[in-house]
Amino acid sequence: YATQRSNQKVTDEAPAPGHAREKARAVAEQVAGIMRKMGYDNIGTVEMLMGADGSFSFLEMNTRLQVEHGVTEEVTGVDLVRAQVRSAAGERLADILPARIEAKGHAIQARVYAEDPKNFFPSPGKLKVFRPPRDPRVRIETGYAEGRDVTPHYDPMVAKVIVHAETRDRAIDSLVEALAAFEIEGIKHNIPAVLAVLRSEAFREGRVHTGLIPEVLSKKKAA
Repeated sequence: YATQRSNQKVTDEAPAPGHAREKARAVAEQVAGIMRKMGYDNIGTVEMLMGADGSFSFLEMNTRLQVEHGVTEEVTGVDLVRAQVRSAAGERLADILPARIEAKGHAIQARVYAEDPKNFFPSPGKLKVFRPPRDPRVRIETGYAEGRDVTPHYDPMVAKVIVHAETRDRAIDSLVEALAAFEIEGIKHNIPAVLAVLRSEAFREGRVHTGLIPEVLSKKKAA
């Protein structure tokens, strides 16, 4: 479940707020059945697009882990990277995964991009300051460090900030706190835009859709 800008996800969360888990589980079981019939035998990510009427449409399948796999790991307790390596090594699925997988609590991920928070244009440059929050409750995934250059030749994502909490409200609060503590200098970044979305009434109430980011920023600009 995600917000996005320019057809690229910015926040990801699990489980989806305001939607019956049973319906999503039914779609997942249908997809898993199709994969079994195809003989697919390792990690894959099937993306579905949910319409305003609650119907699901197939979007795409990626035969690999996705950027948002961290939120799945946080709510299930399953290390998907380790699982795919063990599967590729020939281990049985029953030996890799627990007999019953349950989603516990709520996880939200924010993608920190090197881009202008107003028009989302890439903002390459040297990371004069790059200090992620030092909180053991916050999961930071990045390949960058202070002094490194963010080039225009690759995707502008510089970090993923992931939180897990007992409730969605607590997860939102934790993510807001973590992003506000993230220190970055030398490039423009999208954290101000992400914070505006996380603090918005629509996001808080779970009224999340693919056009939420421009909607929130438009209202903020008008105000």
